[in-house]
Amino acid sequence: MSTQQLKAAATGKPEPTPIVAFGNFLEKLKPQIDLAVPKHLSADRMARLAMTAFSTSPKLQQCSPQSIAGAIMTAAQLGLEPGVNGAGYLVPYGSTCTFVPGWRGLVDLVARSGRGTVFTGVIFRDQRYTFTDGARRDLVIHNETDLDAPQDITHAFAIGWVQGAEYPIIELWRVSKIEKHRDKYNKVGKQHYSHRDWEMYARKIPLLQVLKYMPCSIEVSNAVAVSHAAEEGRGVTIEGGVVVDMDSPTEPQSIAAPASPTATDPAPWEPAPEESAAIAEREKQEAAQAPQKPRAERATMNLE
Repeated sequence: MSTQQLKAAATGKPEPTPIVAFGNFLEKLKPQIDLAVPKHLSADRMARLAMTAFSTSPKLQQCSPQSIAGAIMTAAQLGLEPGVNGAGYLVPYGSTCTFVPGWRGLVDLVARSGRGTVFTGVIFRDQRYTFTDGARRDLVIHNETDLDAPQDITHAFAIGWVQGAEYPIIELWRVSKIEKHRDKYNKVGKQHYSHRDWEMYARKIPLLQVLKYMPCSIEVSNAVAVSHAAEEGRGVTIEGGVVVDMDSPTEPQSIAAPASPTATDPAPWEPAPEESAAIAEREKQEAAQAPQKPRAERATMNLE
C-alpha cells in the first residue's frame, strides 16, 4: 500500500486522483519554474500547459513526476511552450518524460537570436521541384498540392539565411534518408516520437543540419543538444546554462526523488533515552579505567 493510500485510510479522505496529485506537485514546483522562465513566459502558464498535457495523455500519467518536472524545467529554460504551435512536446518514454523541441521551436529560437532566419518544409509526391546544389544553392517547388498524409511525403527540406550572407544554406533530404537517420540513432523502438508525428520529425532533421552552419545563441545550441538526446531517447536537464545528460535513458537518476522506505524495510535502531544514558556512563567508566600513556618529552631543535 502506498503512502497516499495509508494516509487516505487513516484520515478517511479519498485518495487524490493522479491529475489532482500532479496539480499539487506543480504548485510546489512553480517557484523553481519562475526562476527558469524568460520574461515572455510565466510559471503559471508553464504549469497550465504541463497540466493540459498531463490530463490529456494517459501515457504521460505513467511517467514519474520528477521526470516531468525536469522536462518542464528544460522547456522553461529554452523559453519554449510545450504543446503550443509545435514549439515542443512532453514525450513519454516508458516512465520517463523528455522535452523534445519541435521544428517551430527551433525556428523561433533562431529568429530570437537576430542573426539569421530558418525555414523548413516538406514535398509531397505530386509536387515538382528543382534543386541546385553547390556554391549557388537554390530550391524551387513548382506547384502546390492538396495532399497532407504523412505517407505521401517524399522529401523534407530546410533553408537558412545568415544575416548579410549572399546565398542561403539548403538541406534537402529524401524520406528514405530520414528513416535511415532515425533507425541509426533510435534507441526506443516504436516509442520514438517520429511514429506519432512523422511530418514534424521529417522537417526537423534537415533543419538540425542547417543549424550547424548558422550563428547560434546559447538557447539554440542547447535546443539542438536536447534534440539530439531525444533522438536516442535520452533525457537531459539544463543546469547553469549547460545541457547535462541524465544517467540512464529510462530512469533519470540525476533528478529522481530519493527512494522512500517501504513497510518491509527494517527501521533504523535508535536507543531510548535511558539506554543513551547507560551507554554514556559506561563509556565514561571505560575511559577512566584505561591506562594512561606517559607523555613524550617535547623534542627540541638544535639550531647550532
